Amino acid sequence: MGIKAEEIQLGKQYAEKNSVEFEVSARMALFADPIVSAGGEKSTYEIPTYEAIKGVLKSIYWKPTFEWIVDKVRVMNAIKMETRGVKLPKLNGGNDLAYYTYLMDVRYQVKAHFEWNMNRPEYEWDRDQKKHYGIFAKSLIRGGRRDVFLGKHECIADVKSCKFGEGKGAFDETGTIRYGYMYHGISYPDEGYSDESRTNLLLDISDVTMENGIITFKRPEECLHKLIRKGIAKKFQKEKEDANASV
Repeated sequence: MGIKAEEIQLGKQYAEKNSVEFEVSARMALFADPIVSAGGEKSTYEIPTYEAIKGVLKSIYWKPTFEWIVDKVRVMNAIKMETRGVKLPKLNGGNDLAYYTYLMDVRYQVKAHFEWNMNRPEYEWDRDQKKHYGIFAKSLIRGGRRDVFLGKHECIADVKSCKFGEGKGAFDETGTIRYGYMYHGISYPDEGYSDESRTNLLLDISDVTMENGIITFKRPEECLHKLIRKGIAKKFQKEKEDANASV
């Protein structure tokens, strides 16, 4: 299958604006707080987390050359929840019943961009903005390079290109909705932005506000942090690969 004209055009648009815009939708989603969902029961937030959307971007296309920054998410559908019983295997055999609370019939518009990962100087040769936005456009149109899901792997999602802000959303005229402090994501050492974040695994927490359906996320370095454990970035043995291998 060759590269289609629409893929080339979309890649050029992304490169010119230095950002991507797309829609992700699913029959159900589960954005759980890892702090309180270590056991069998899991309950979703009403809105997606930064980490979950970053995972969607990585499933579409990612390389260690860069890191994705989620700028905005627009909630398109009304918030509906459903609780389901789930059988979980026990360590000593048999099954246990747990209850998961999912979001149902979700649809989001996403605006994001990537920045070069300066913690990976061995990939400096691969810093070609047009190339990576072009590959992202190609991967987006074809449904992503890996399975795309929202929160948990059973919440398989579909992605497609869109214009952020286009179309009618369920929260367009609701004004300001405050969700307080929420789980934002994990800061890994290989994407560190300070001496502390390059030598530790950090839990990020931030206050979240939705304005007429649009959530503007804080960057990881702007969040509150909690130390999870010490850590260092993984070193790749192969420092350079064929520049066309990912195309």
